[in-house]
Amino acid sequence: MFVAALVAVFVAWMVAGWGGATVTSAVSGAGTFGITVAAGICCLLRARACRGRDRAVWAFLTAGTFVYACGEGTWAGIETIAGREVPFPSLADAGYLGMVPLAAVALLLVPTHRRSAPQRLRTLADAAMIACSLLLISWLLVLEPLLGTGGTVLSRAVGFGYPISGVVLVTVVLHVLAVLRRDDPHAGALTLVAVAMVVLGVSDSAYAFVSLHDSYGSGGLLDAGWFVAFALVLLAARYPVGPGAATGGPAEPRTFALLVPYAPILVAVVCSVAFSAVTGRTDAVHNGCRAALIALIVVRQLLTLLENRHLTRHLEDRVAARTAELRASELRFRALVQQSSESVAVIDPDSTIRYQSDSVERNFGWPARLLLGRRLVEIAGRRSGPRIAAAIEAVVAGPDKVTVLEVPMRHQDGRYRLAEMTITNLLDVPAVGGLVLNTRDVHDAQELQERLMHEAYHDALTGLPSRALFRERLVEAVARASGTDDVAILFLDLDGFKEINDSLGHAAGDALLCQVAERLSAAVREGDTVARFGGDEFGVIVESVAARTDAEAVAGRIAAALEAPFLVGERELLVAASIGLACAADAEDVEQLQRNADLAMYRAKSGGGNGMAAYDPAMLTGLVRRLELEADLRAALAREELVLHYQPTVDLRSGEITGFEALVRWHHPTRGMIPPLEFIGAAEATGLIVPLGRWVLREACRQAVAWGAGTTRRLKMAVNVSVRQFEHGDLAATVAEIVAETGMPVGQLCLEMTESVLLTDTDENLAQLRRLKDLGVTLAMDDFGTGYSSLAYLRRFPMDTLKIDRSFVDRLGGEREDEALVRTIVRLGQSLGMTTVAEGIEDSAQLSVLQDLQCDYAQGYYLSRPLPADEAGRVLREGFSAKVT
Repeated sequence: MFVAALVAVFVAWMVAGWGGATVTSAVSGAGTFGITVAAGICCLLRARACRGRDRAVWAFLTAGTFVYACGEGTWAGIETIAGREVPFPSLADAGYLGMVPLAAVALLLVPTHRRSAPQRLRTLADAAMIACSLLLISWLLVLEPLLGTGGTVLSRAVGFGYPISGVVLVTVVLHVLAVLRRDDPHAGALTLVAVAMVVLGVSDSAYAFVSLHDSYGSGGLLDAGWFVAFALVLLAARYPVGPGAATGGPAEPRTFALLVPYAPILVAVVCSVAFSAVTGRTDAVHNGCRAALIALIVVRQLLTLLENRHLTRHLEDRVAARTAELRASELRFRALVQQSSESVAVIDPDSTIRYQSDSVERNFGWPARLLLGRRLVEIAGRRSGPRIAAAIEAVVAGPDKVTVLEVPMRHQDGRYRLAEMTITNLLDVPAVGGLVLNTRDVHDAQELQERLMHEAYHDALTGLPSRALFRERLVEAVARASGTDDVAILFLDLDGFKEINDSLGHAAGDALLCQVAERLSAAVREGDTVARFGGDEFGVIVESVAARTDAEAVAGRIAAALEAPFLVGERELLVAASIGLACAADAEDVEQLQRNADLAMYRAKSGGGNGMAAYDPAMLTGLVRRLELEADLRAALAREELVLHYQPTVDLRSGEITGFEALVRWHHPTRGMIPPLEFIGAAEATGLIVPLGRWVLREACRQAVAWGAGTTRRLKMAVNVSVRQFEHGDLAATVAEIVAETGMPVGQLCLEMTESVLLTDTDENLAQLRRLKDLGVTLAMDDFGTGYSSLAYLRRFPMDTLKIDRSFVDRLGGEREDEALVRTIVRLGQSLGMTTVAEGIEDSAQLSVLQDLQCDYAQGYYLSRPLPADEAGRVLREGFSAKVT
């Protein structure tokens, strides 16, 4: 704003001539000199702030401005200080004219786009046309009249220098404006410089003309023109740098760049016609310029044609490259679709198939060509057609709608396979214009899931409902009960079974349990639930309006049914049962009801067995014992009574030990060695499992580091973690702290967890598992198949290893159906990229079957029992007798 006001005052002063000629002359000289010096200083500051070619541009502008300032200072000194008229020419003219080449070089150094050879030639032709046009205009208006004036040769040469310099400056300016990058951060400043040079060139040409006619005097529009020119230079130097970024990319033709040469040509033509009309004559320069312009226009048109051809080839190349890219993308997409395990189809709203991928033949036996043009609802048949039609109708209701359904689809051989269909509405997408149908065969996966569900809810040995199904049915029974005495349960524990199992072996024990299950099922009423909890424990649910009385009667029949000897092999075995009875009336919830039955069963067993005891609130003996166990366990952590034993994990291909599983043992000071089954449950219930698990993890890592010292073997150390450890604190942070403390390589640590971790607080546990995975820890699912083994959970959670439960391994070597289940689990692990570990190998037959099924690793007493640290270290160093061949 200050500069604009200063310019306005100066121009007004010069035009009005305030204070007379002497004052106006002094103001003109001082003002022009001052604005020139100020502009030079600002250009210098701008040059120091720039880099590369931008710095060179402003450096030359600085030099040119200061040269001009020298000329202006000389003029002002002669006229103002010496008090005499400045002659023409003078030393001041050397400064004025000396600026022109510096300013031209500065403008020609402005960075421009990378251009092709035809573009560069066309640009040069444009510059030549502009120069020729401006020269013609200058000749007609200034130069030709100057020939008729008097003066010395030097004065005439200097006089010609001003209009010629004007032609040079305006030509360079128009050329630079035509090629200036629009994204140049200095574009605004350079535009102001260009305008300043045009004003300066016009003023210089006018000065030369009036000087040679002895009519120039200080003041007036000429002095105002020079002042305005350098004021614009000052503003340009102070103009802020824009946000544009110099890309250096190829230049794109612009309308301004294409039309800019024709503006001076048009003016030149008008001037030429007017000159000829007024004077009625021409001269050699006039004719030469016109001929040169015509030739340059022809050359430019030829160059423009070449440039257009170059651009056409460039566009064709780009189109060809893009077409090839799209073709490659199409082929890649087609290959992915055709080789996908999913069948992809595009159908109309009436289910007519317009496109079908070839993968449908692999999944459902139908060649794709036979399906085109047919309606999907007709192919699906009456079993699935109506459901598919309803799904299509729902999806068609709105764009981008998606629905998923599972329907049985008929295979070409007549079988029905369960299929999962995802229908997406892409009718509004021009490239598709239909409903996209993704179909995958989930029949085998569904069968496996149903089988695993059955395994999870049924005892593998006896076929009876498991504890999980028993609890679900008990919850349903209590919810259905209309009175407090409508539900009762019986808990049974076989007396003397452990002795039979230990003396005659597991096979005899299993045969006995199967016969017991049959007698229990026969002894209860129709509608009662008989379940096996595990080991030699069973449960019965009794529902009736007099459940307590009916349960007592059922217990009597069970006791009577067990009195007859059991024939196992060639032996007759006698077994009785301790039975505990509890009613829903004595419990606030299902958990308490089961706990009451458990207390009653322990009361019956503590009374000598072979009897029944009904729950009484005074039954706390068993509970007290458990509390004592919990108290002792708290003290055991402090007294260092816990030790770890290590069971080797063996590679079924090489027979080498690849790692160990750390198993905790308790040396009780009075009760001796207590197995984990007796105290882990108490630790889970009380939360002691959290500090216990931390201790086990630290001790196992310390031992693994000790074994790995001085060797290159990378042993995997497996540690079991509980769902309670996920619920209390950040398990990933605990693991990171312990591996850092012990120096355990995190990649050699494996954390094993049961499927309960996947079912409890799923989102939070998933987040913790991902943090553990990010640490580099290997994650294993323990006892796979004994819980709710959802395939969705397996895909969602970042597991690395499946551990096949010993209940599946126990049955290997017998029925082929049992072998098929293990084979399915192994293949499931392979399909999900997981390794498989078989637990509980007891004999060579099981080992051989697992090797045939391509199971990766194995554990079990046949290979090695869990060993104390020193014995495990010896086995690791010396190896054990080869059992894996």
